[in-house]
Amino acid sequence: MLRDILSGTDPQVTAVLEQITQAAPDIIALQGIDHDLGNLAVRAFADALAARGHSLPHIFTAPPNAGLMTPLDLDGDGKTGGPGDAQGYGRFFGQGSMAILSRYPLLHEEAVDYATLLWRDLPQALLPEKDGSAFPSAAALAVQRLSSHGHWVVPVAHPALGTVTLMVYHATPPVFDGPEDRNGRRNHDETMLWYHLLDGRLGTVPASRFVILGDANLDPARGDGRGEGMRKLLARPDLQDPLPGQATVSFSQTGPLRTDYVLPSADWTVRNARIMPANPDASRHALVWVDLAR
Repeated sequence: MLRDILSGTDPQVTAVLEQITQAAPDIIALQGIDHDLGNLAVRAFADALAARGHSLPHIFTAPPNAGLMTPLDLDGDGKTGGPGDAQGYGRFFGQGSMAILSRYPLLHEEAVDYATLLWRDLPQALLPEKDGSAFPSAAALAVQRLSSHGHWVVPVAHPALGTVTLMVYHATPPVFDGPEDRNGRRNHDETMLWYHLLDGRLGTVPASRFVILGDANLDPARGDGRGEGMRKLLARPDLQDPLPGQATVSFSQTGPLRTDYVLPSADWTVRNARIMPANPDASRHALVWVDLAR
């Protein structure tokens, strides 16, 4: 990916850059960008944006669970060492992770990453079972983390608004499993982490002006996921949904689904919101933006 960004000729990178410059965000949560030790790829991408006249110089990323290999069979296929045996699915460490780019300073020292939270430690966790026993094994669930990539709580120092808190995640698809519904249950619980956090069960609740954003891979009403998790989150009185019911991606198997979200806290004024038309050269997913004010 770094090679493709630096080449300046890769059609997918070019299409993504064009969509972002068209939207001209102050802050963006990138999904599906590989993580590397020195953040070389995301910095090269930020440089490419700046070369197009849209500077987002402040970067946040963190080591993800994607590709973080374990010695156990985590996906229940009877084998070890495969991409499904990492803490989050990945053929290499950092595959398809996340990054935040911002016009304003990101407060790294105050950021919290829930990537190490064990799935079993989430309140009311829907842990998978098969024939009445832990799936794929008790040993696997003893080490299995909840986050496919991470759940980040990152404060932003805005010059006029004060501290704005970003809550960013990218959940696993709720498919590619068996009747135990391991991925479906995990996907549900990755969204429910925010619900429990806002209820004060997992740490400090942002006092005001927060935004949940990312690819939940979960439609509240359609598809194979456990939509009740997203419905429960969307029903919270401390959140608002600027784009209810609008699809953000279309898969051949399912048709249009809403999987990508920007959900501001109730104390924001939403001035505008839009789902940009998806550009298949960039991604199957559309870019979602929300314009907020106090």
